[in-house]
Amino acid sequence: MQTITVNGQSVTPSKIVCVGRNYVAHIEELGNEMPEDMVVFNKPNSAITDILRSQMGGEPLHYEGELCFVIKAGALHAVGFGLDLTKRELQSRLKEKSLPWERAKAFDGAALFSEFVSLPEDLASLSLELTVDGAPRQDGGVELMMYPPEAILDELAAFITLEDGDIIMTGTPAGVGGIHTGECFEAQVLAAGRSLLSATWVAQ
Repeated sequence: MQTITVNGQSVTPSKIVCVGRNYVAHIEELGNEMPEDMVVFNKPNSAITDILRSQMGGEPLHYEGELCFVIKAGALHAVGFGLDLTKRELQSRLKEKSLPWERAKAFDGAALFSEFVSLPEDLASLSLELTVDGAPRQDGGVELMMYPPEAILDELAAFITLEDGDIIMTGTPAGVGGIHTGECFEAQVLAAGRSLLSATWVAQ
């Protein structure tokens, strides 16, 4: 089983629960319809990796930077940065046929995470920044979400058991794109503009 680091301790998530289409600008950049209800899908523990790949099975991968939360005792416990990797061409074909996305979202190596740290007092102040080779690509935070973290937790708890160590990925702001070998991805999670954590990956 794959692990993550939470406040310096190794933790094994049983699953990753992902929220899609949670930022209006991202919905518009992909030409998707505005959902009537929260869009939810899962990634298994086997999706977790520390290697950022530019392709998988011969298909190019796209990145989506996200604010992520670890669960403990049914509550939001810690925050980190996550990269939701996507086989975008495959996802588009699946959506056209109204089929599930797992083949494009839940494959081995489809989720990378920074360390997770304790939550700030004000969750509404959380935001993320992502640069690629020093150029800004993504920024956004709770204030732009259609469903903020507490609302996501309440919705999920109505139909799924969230176990200690499980991860919630809260969706991505605009600025997603393809990954190219050798690119350097630098990510930050901020609270009221102050950096809580950072992470760096170089695409292989």
